Amino acid sequence: MAKQTSLFECQSCGYSSPKWLGRCPDCGSWNSFVEEKRSDRPLRKPSSAAGPASAAVRLSDVPADASPRIPTGNSEFDRVLGGGLVPGSLVLLGGEPGIGKSTLLLQVAQSLQAQGRRVLYVSGEESVQQLRMRAERLGAAGGDLFVLAESGLEPILEAAENIRPTDLIVDSVQTTFSEALDSAPGSVSQVRHVTHTLLTLAKGSDVPVFLIGHVTKDGTIAGPKALEHIVDTVLYFEGERHHNHRIVRAVKNRFGAANEVGIFEMTSRGLIPVQNPSDLFLSARESGSPGSAVLCALEGTRPMLVEVQALVVPTQYGTGRRMATGMDYSRVSLLVAMMEKKLGVPLTGCDIYVNVAGGLEISEPASDLAIFAAILSSFRNHALAAGTVLLGELGLAGEVRPISQALLRIREAASMGFRRCVLPAGNLPLADDVSGTELVPLKTVDRLPDVVL
Repeated sequence: MAKQTSLFECQSCGYSSPKWLGRCPDCGSWNSFVEEKRSDRPLRKPSSAAGPASAAVRLSDVPADASPRIPTGNSEFDRVLGGGLVPGSLVLLGGEPGIGKSTLLLQVAQSLQAQGRRVLYVSGEESVQQLRMRAERLGAAGGDLFVLAESGLEPILEAAENIRPTDLIVDSVQTTFSEALDSAPGSVSQVRHVTHTLLTLAKGSDVPVFLIGHVTKDGTIAGPKALEHIVDTVLYFEGERHHNHRIVRAVKNRFGAANEVGIFEMTSRGLIPVQNPSDLFLSARESGSPGSAVLCALEGTRPMLVEVQALVVPTQYGTGRRMATGMDYSRVSLLVAMMEKKLGVPLTGCDIYVNVAGGLEISEPASDLAIFAAILSSFRNHALAAGTVLLGELGLAGEVRPISQALLRIREAASMGFRRCVLPAGNLPLADDVSGTELVPLKTVDRLPDVVL
């Protein structure tokens, strides 16, 4: 009879300890250790997961078109994946509950089967009747889509061996468990074993596999960080519940650009791709309003115009309050301190609120100039010049530093009707062939009030 032992494992990083610890010595997480039962019997390796034995070949002998891209039928999802599905790839999609992960992949499954592909959708959280109801609501109930309500890894592999699907979707990796392990579903051991087995299946049979992952309260995918290292592509579903649009962001992609985004609009018929995100984020903007500035952010390879709003009011207390939504709070505090130093604007006794309209998260330094201008505009209660877009990173000495892809951003602004662009002087030689747009070079930030106010 196999002997069982107890082992405590950190659910954040996978660190193992023979006894319970309050704080993980590896990743520093508190109260993350969970007792797991281990057996000394060998793990049963599912036969259907084992791919054919491979031999080493010269890289130059591999055909260039051996793995053509497979279009999913969803333009925004193809953009995030880098142009379509790659055979044998393992894609992990994470997001908060109810944000639309299952809805999106069910629509993708319907589009794939409409192209003549055999898609197997496995759900460990819904019955087949519930899947049918959701598919009818989305208009994806027709066709030859296979569904399976199962959370056991071995039955899933058996069904895949019988059906021979060209695409496999597992919802979700945290609810899937293997009988080869004695630990509970969702534990580090189970998640790691399930992912490794599905990776072997994907690589051995050239079947693209999608995994849906739950997220923790911190917004990261539940389970060890090693889970994101195993898969080929990691996608995060973002979006506010009070907004209709959703954003799918590629955090990791072995077959395309990282940090690429896809914009979707949530409707009663599911997620609809947004072809012009700049128009979406600027649709409710009031021109001529103090405290409003427009920048062109670059998400992956896509430029999009975003409105930055600022509100500066006298504080009711001794020290002013600072609040930032959609951007780094520390960066806003730095820009406020720079405004006081370089322009002599007294902001210590003011409450300052900065927001990115539409719920988008902006992290690139090229947004510094627009944030700076929005705060200054609200403080002086004077609107910025009409039709102006601002681009630039600010240094601590007050210099306006060059940004990447300036020409691409200016062309996007021109296509949306903006005829005036304030940009770093170092980018002017790169963008001098843009016709119909006034380019205003800026070397130092102290000249900004004369240019935009």
